[in-house]
Amino acid sequence: MVNIEEIQVIHNEEAGRFETEVDGYFAEAAYYRNGNKIVFTHTGVPRPIGGKGVANKLVKTALDYARENNLDVVPLCSFVAVFIRRHPEYQDLVDRS
Repeated sequence: MVNIEEIQVIHNEEAGRFETEVDGYFAEAAYYRNGNKIVFTHTGVPRPIGGKGVANKLVKTALDYARENNLDVVPLCSFVAVFIRRHPEYQDLVDRS
């Protein structure tokens, strides 16, 4: 069983992703940097651990990182875009250019 509070998300800057391992499954929120922008391209969570909040935890951690580092967010990944729409506290991070 997944305890979302115990999940540790690692920022693997070299690989361009926030990642975690849950019950032996690897999950990620992938991005690339473009100047002061962080462009989210993909969020992947294997089915056996899907629907348990893992993707939300990855994206929240990634967006908190963006805020702490004054980065503008470009949500190319549909999951990240929906997460931001559902969490107005992150909408100010979205790049409007």
